[in-house]
Amino acid sequence: MDIFSLGLEHMLTLSALVAIVGGTILGVAVGVLPGLGSVIGITMILPFTFSMEQIPALALMLGVYCGSVYGGSISAIVVNTPGTPQAAATALDGFPMAQRGDADLAIGWATMASTIGGLFSVFVLIIAAPQLAAFSLNFTSIEYFALGVFALICIANVSRGAMSKGLLAGAIGLFLATVGVDHVTGDMRFTFGNFEMTAGISLIPAIVGLFALSEVLIRASESMRVKAIIAHNVGFRLPPLSAWRPRLWLLLKSCTIGSFIGTLPGTGAATSSFIAYSEAKRSAPNRDKLGTGEPDGIVAAESANNAVTGSAMVPTLALGIPGDPVTAVMLGSFIVHGLAPGPRLFTEHLDLVYAVFLILIAVNLVMFVVGALGAQIFTRALKVPEPLLMTMVVVIALVGAYGVRGNALDLATAFIAGIGGFVLRKAGFPLAPLVIGMVLSQMIENSLRQGLLLTRGSFLAFFERPIALSLFILTALMLAWPAIRWRYSRKREAQDDIENT
Repeated sequence: MDIFSLGLEHMLTLSALVAIVGGTILGVAVGVLPGLGSVIGITMILPFTFSMEQIPALALMLGVYCGSVYGGSISAIVVNTPGTPQAAATALDGFPMAQRGDADLAIGWATMASTIGGLFSVFVLIIAAPQLAAFSLNFTSIEYFALGVFALICIANVSRGAMSKGLLAGAIGLFLATVGVDHVTGDMRFTFGNFEMTAGISLIPAIVGLFALSEVLIRASESMRVKAIIAHNVGFRLPPLSAWRPRLWLLLKSCTIGSFIGTLPGTGAATSSFIAYSEAKRSAPNRDKLGTGEPDGIVAAESANNAVTGSAMVPTLALGIPGDPVTAVMLGSFIVHGLAPGPRLFTEHLDLVYAVFLILIAVNLVMFVVGALGAQIFTRALKVPEPLLMTMVVVIALVGAYGVRGNALDLATAFIAGIGGFVLRKAGFPLAPLVIGMVLSQMIENSLRQGLLLTRGSFLAFFERPIALSLFILTALMLAWPAIRWRYSRKREAQDDIENT
């Protein structure tokens, strides 16, 4: 049996199919509810996947991921409140369409564009990930250390506007992952004589606390909406084929933008949707109507943000570098399930890789059906009072955190992480860098130690390896680029002032 057939067999099991459908439905529901989003959706279901087999667990997470990115468009269109940050650009034209009585048509545009964008990104993943993984087979521990350092650029990318705070959060994540037994020497690190701390800080309870519980505390510190949101009556109406023909170029261009941005570690779907919308504003045939209920705006935003879902898995699967905050959370689950993303995944578990490809295709097709049949039903979820919703989040999060290992310490970890996440968010610290630091810490530490053994303690010898040197140079350029760009802009402003005077 060839690898493709084996991957198809994995995907077509009853448990995997149930996980695909159930995960997509749950993801859309999470996306519809304002303020939850993809990261909280993943963290809520993540602990429950550990009792599942590998393929159904991955199918459930991928269904929630893709479904939540699309689901945010429904609330953006119906009540002008994006369920996720990725759908903020969709509201610019989706809500005006709903106001003039075309909410069903707007949801039809969003659903079709989301499905096409998601499928486009899967084909990017199928083509790009194996090539990138094959190249990384040339890596030794030295190259992996250089790659880990380069991956820390993710922290800079998700910390724009709060760079120093993002770097500090990343350093905290790197430190927290060192708590427990040193895997090389067997020494106890930062356990303070507490036996339970020797197991280290479990990643999943920490993530559950940082994102889900801190979100509840943030909401509690503000005024929750006790009254339900009143949603308009909506449905689903697919635009005719004739309306798609003049927008095919815009659709392709937006899918390409989203897929490219998705492969860049640490960017995310919100960035891609606004860039695609800006490009539509510049070049779309109906650009003058954007912002007034023009379908071009919905097509650009939704195809771009859903095109991130598959392409963000390219660096995640091929190199073990999270493509965005959601895949940073998912990366921890891959590792717990015994799947180490990177070139070995493509040599030792190629059947599972093909299963992931097929699952993503199935998820996007199911997402279209769920959106078409359930738009009106999902909108009713907007009527749930916020205090009740947050109570459900707390219960699910704590049950999940405890269920990972059945260890009371994990509950304490989740509580402490929730309080810490609340304090960090109130102080303006981004949380994604902390998770990225925790995920990458072990890889960086182990590869550094192994590399120093290979070079007999000479760190300078790391720079004698061509691939490692290229990664170090690229890291330096990426870090220096904001300063270079700022200096160039200041120079241009000074020249303009001289010319004006």
